[in-house]
Amino acid sequence: MPPAKKSSRRRSPSRSARPDELDHIEIRGAREHNLKSVDVDLPKKQLVVMTGVSGSGKSSLAFDTLYAEGQRRYVESLSAYARQFLGQMEKPRYDTIRGLSPTISIEQKTTGNNPRSTVGTITEISDYLRVLWARTGKQHCHVCGARVESQTAEQIAKTLAAHGEGTRLILLAPLLVNRKGEHRELLEEARRAGWLRLRVDGEIVETEGLEALDKRKKHHVEAVIDRLVVKSGIKGRLTESVETALRIGAGQLIVNVPGEDDENFSETAACGKCGISFPELTPQAFSFNSPQGMCGDCNGLGTRFEIDPELVVPDPSLSIDGGAVKPWGEDVSQKDGWGSGFRRQILKSLKISTTKPWTKLTDKQRKQILYGTEDRRYLVKWTGKGGSGGGQFHTTWEGVIPRLMRRFKDTKSEGMKRWYGKYMANTACTTCDGTRLRIESAAVLVAHRTLVDISSMTVDEARDFFGTIKLKGADLKIAAEVLKEIRSRLDFLAAVGLGYLSLDRAGPSLSGGESQRIRLASQVGSDLTGVIYILDEPSIGLHPRDNARLLKTLERMRDIGNTVVVVEHDEETIRAADYVVDFGPGAGVRGGELVHAGTPKSLERAKDSLTGAYLSGRREIAIPEARRVARGALKIHGARENNLREVDVEIPLGILTAVTGVSGAGKSTLVNDILYPAAARELHDSTRRVGRHADLSGLEQLDKVIDIDQRPIGRTPRSNPVTYIKVFDEIRRFFAELPESKVHGYKPGRFSFNVKGGRCEACEGDGVRKIEMHFLADVFVRCEQCHGKRFNEATLRVQYKGHSIADVLDLTVVEALDVFSAHPKIRGPLELLERVGLDYVHLGQPSPTLSGGEAQRIKLAKELSKRATGNTLYILDEPTTGLHFEDVRKLLAVLDELVEAGNSIVVIEHNLDVIKTADWLIDVGPEGGPEGGEIVACGTPESVAKIKYSHTGRSLKPLFAAAKTKGRKRSSV
Repeated sequence: MPPAKKSSRRRSPSRSARPDELDHIEIRGAREHNLKSVDVDLPKKQLVVMTGVSGSGKSSLAFDTLYAEGQRRYVESLSAYARQFLGQMEKPRYDTIRGLSPTISIEQKTTGNNPRSTVGTITEISDYLRVLWARTGKQHCHVCGARVESQTAEQIAKTLAAHGEGTRLILLAPLLVNRKGEHRELLEEARRAGWLRLRVDGEIVETEGLEALDKRKKHHVEAVIDRLVVKSGIKGRLTESVETALRIGAGQLIVNVPGEDDENFSETAACGKCGISFPELTPQAFSFNSPQGMCGDCNGLGTRFEIDPELVVPDPSLSIDGGAVKPWGEDVSQKDGWGSGFRRQILKSLKISTTKPWTKLTDKQRKQILYGTEDRRYLVKWTGKGGSGGGQFHTTWEGVIPRLMRRFKDTKSEGMKRWYGKYMANTACTTCDGTRLRIESAAVLVAHRTLVDISSMTVDEARDFFGTIKLKGADLKIAAEVLKEIRSRLDFLAAVGLGYLSLDRAGPSLSGGESQRIRLASQVGSDLTGVIYILDEPSIGLHPRDNARLLKTLERMRDIGNTVVVVEHDEETIRAADYVVDFGPGAGVRGGELVHAGTPKSLERAKDSLTGAYLSGRREIAIPEARRVARGALKIHGARENNLREVDVEIPLGILTAVTGVSGAGKSTLVNDILYPAAARELHDSTRRVGRHADLSGLEQLDKVIDIDQRPIGRTPRSNPVTYIKVFDEIRRFFAELPESKVHGYKPGRFSFNVKGGRCEACEGDGVRKIEMHFLADVFVRCEQCHGKRFNEATLRVQYKGHSIADVLDLTVVEALDVFSAHPKIRGPLELLERVGLDYVHLGQPSPTLSGGEAQRIKLAKELSKRATGNTLYILDEPTTGLHFEDVRKLLAVLDELVEAGNSIVVIEHNLDVIKTADWLIDVGPEGGPEGGEIVACGTPESVAKIKYSHTGRSLKPLFAAAKTKGRKRSSV
């Protein structure tokens, strides 16, 4: 292969230059993973894009060499004490690296599974909001809504004196708040204390002769401390009376102006109306991760594992007799038995029809059935078996949901727990309504908004609010710096295309791309300079409309003096780069070489570059000459989950449908929260929660629905691609049939690292051992017994074509195809991995090291291995994640094969190559968050391209125009 061309903008520094004086990063002999002694110079303070087909070696250079070495050198520079907290880092394989500055990696990894993590906590916006609410917030009573604040007697007297001259005031000290009883002792004590008048339930009465109150009613009793008229010189008497009232009323004072509502005052933070005391406001009081701020019932999670009404009544179109209330079964009005008779009499007393559809019952009736009727009592009659004997009794109606929950908690039977568990799900906490905060903290206002109000806002909405917020006096001075920090963080989130995310969005629900852009926004806000930033496909999950904003962010990081290295396949990002490093020519053992290094323009001219061929148009993913015609459709009516606005949409069957739209438009809600779970519930009895919608029809046309998502194929290093697609079973059986195995009587289990017998017992089949270093971090070392092979010596002696079972697991898919070319049962599944673009993956590669896109394609290969039945709906969310143009072409060929076999495919996608080749588009929008949730367009890509207000259409239009021009040029040749 000819040497890579050098960029014209790079200078060749003298060999004597100090590393920190170099204007480039000099890498020589990089050999990590499949890299074949790569030599490359990366210009500093430039936007550098590394590209190439999947598995070609770009991540090996960017992350496993450049980033890993930068981190290792940083750790090595620290003291032994500091290193114990940072772990041990293995040195990447290379000859020399010069000109390296500190490295920061911003990868696609999600933010983890911590349910307490939100967009607000990740970005530290929540920290600043807590300070703002603690220092400038105004406490209100969560029961009555009244303002709660502590005041001294002098402050209260000053407030009262401000009433207009001549205003009559009655000062009252609360003695009793909302309590039943005769309260004889209280009345006697009032007379002994010399109080001539009391206000009882709003009416002023003489204490003389008042012996008792109505014991059946709840009462409010206040002592009349003083009655006066506001005039000059009254302040002394007023202050004295206020002090007396506060002393008698335990710090509470009520002031009545005849004809007006009472005014409540307190020298402690307590509600004068309700008598509820409130603690001092601190930042911890607004943290759902702190005992002072979290909701006590859900412990700050916002959800509880409770009975889900949607699982109790899964089909609201049914009547009660038709089985609407699933735990009751059908024919409630006809069934024999004590339980059915009891329910029948309760329903009759409540005048609830058992033949009306559930949706036709009133809200009140549905609530009565599900949640009970509290203290109301019912007369229930019963008869003995055979009609003999009987009786009657009075009882309350507990409600279906409280009863199921109580029985679940009480039962000791695992079988019954599983039965009750069918109706349970993580539902919003009913105490805090899913807000996570204790109700007292949720009633503190800043600029007439609670912290809950702000947290539920999108980034764009919060920017508008904090951009126009008006605070006065001391509050303005206190909040100045806090507001500055909040605004800057919101601005950076919006700049990377995340304006549609709400601040309370849970961290585990974020995609890898969203998590990466959040971290990117945090780094932009730090304003570091002289750093090497390494990013992994930051454009993932972004609509083409939003790419420009992302590129501006990357350019800003470069312009302040940083080197930005991006692993990317997006055409727009590649063209915007200052320098492009292209790897290839293939994947795995066929890759690992530097194909080209230079400007995007020079890459277009590089004859050996697949990337260059696609950029120049010499190679392309062609627009289909004709679109397939649907053979039926699913119809969703009234979709209203999250931001969807009563959406009605038809999803064609028998073709490839792409659901498009800007980030946050509602695509995932429509497909992943409504379409898939609703279809899975109908076709597979799934108990997964279904998003709110009126109806989904047409499912009788399908046999199965399969969601091929990007979740890991396994949680432990013991799971890998060949165990997932079940071909490892065939490999183990094959090894058990080899002559050496038969001599020793080895069975297939001998070749498993999960069971005793053939595995290395020193490391229990892990290949590594953990060494505890006490004051240093734990170190994982290769097992001395098996040298990382995972199997014992006797097992490793069994070989095929010179490969032991451990060697086979270390083969890439393409290498294994050569080894097992004569064995169809092994070759077949491996060919499917190759067809979905995973020929570079090692057979035994641990699942946790696979990307989301790789996991998704392994699942796709497994589906292809199954016997085709047709009539299956496949759902894929961004299947092009991590794919080069050439890999996208291969993926589309696989999807076409599934469709041609009679199946239907729905993909959520931003990749224009997939969108332009789809048979049908459903464009959701027009914007993200509250500005989205509508169907903007439905139709073929050509028809959507003509719709001016569709962002997807505007992105497609130039593609079709270019294809038309190219067609005319061909015809004129």
